[in-house]
Amino acid sequence: MKLLMLGGTEFVGRAVTEAAMARGWQVTVFHRGKHAAPEGVTSLYGDRGDAAGLAALEEGEWDAVVDTWSGAPSAVRDTARLLAGRVGRYAYVSSGSVYASPPSAPYGERAPLVTGSPDATDAEDYAQAKRGGELAATEAFGDRALLLRAGLVLGPYENIGRLPWWLGRIARGGPVLAPGPRELALQYIDVRDLAVWTLDALEAGLGGAYNLVSEAGHATMGEFLESCVHATGADAELRWTAPEDVLAAGIEPWIELPVWLPPGEPRDAFFSTDVSKARAAGLRCRPVAETVADTWTWLQSLGGVAPQRPDRPVVGLAPEREAAVLRG
Repeated sequence: MKLLMLGGTEFVGRAVTEAAMARGWQVTVFHRGKHAAPEGVTSLYGDRGDAAGLAALEEGEWDAVVDTWSGAPSAVRDTARLLAGRVGRYAYVSSGSVYASPPSAPYGERAPLVTGSPDATDAEDYAQAKRGGELAATEAFGDRALLLRAGLVLGPYENIGRLPWWLGRIARGGPVLAPGPRELALQYIDVRDLAVWTLDALEAGLGGAYNLVSEAGHATMGEFLESCVHATGADAELRWTAPEDVLAAGIEPWIELPVWLPPGEPRDAFFSTDVSKARAAGLRCRPVAETVADTWTWLQSLGGVAPQRPDRPVVGLAPEREAAVLRG
């Protein structure tokens, strides 16, 4: 298989690139050159935010393309149109955010969607931008477009900061504010499981939309944080705190305490995705302990500091705020 990876030097793109290389695929990575691509790929350079940035893609044929773009949908439109006659299938990494909020739980791929336009030139609204990207890919490739509606993505190469923040915090040891309840169910996907399923789906000739995340309850908040303690070997004490006490302290879920959402309608909607369609097509998700341990190993290889996407907010709870809640 000949794969064109649009991006491929960070997080999801890198995981897909490495998985394809491991299969012996011929991989071309189109990127801006800001980060080194994995060894063994062919690199093409360009900036999709520039009118002339696609020049390097004007020639060449591939069996499939994987696109992780999360900016203006017009960039997906222009790229897909350029490649439509020379690429077999187009996989666009979208998001579960494209579902109109709040969806009825559990919700599948036929749930109502937000509005979006393939011609939009901005990405101020993330959900609408991702939906616009879906429409752009489908407009150019029809049923050859594969739409991957990913949920929370964790694992090595993460440049959002969620799991790396928890690992760093727990590695410091001492009392740790653990937002409860401990048995709160999580739903996420290891980036490597996403990559494997994507390549399998392309080989199988799949098209259309798929929710791509683990089954609800694949792990709990307790299992997630206890895996962090085990992986780091830290002398950390998880102090489980009732969600109402966390909220009363003014702590912002998801941002200050990554991965965690308190019980209630938003959490139930976010962590109640029906993934039966993807599972029927071969999706398998590894244990949370493996995801956490491998992310810690990768993080240590970087000296403990994960990369940070400049277009995403820095996450994590300030030490003084955590200490104040624990004292209270």
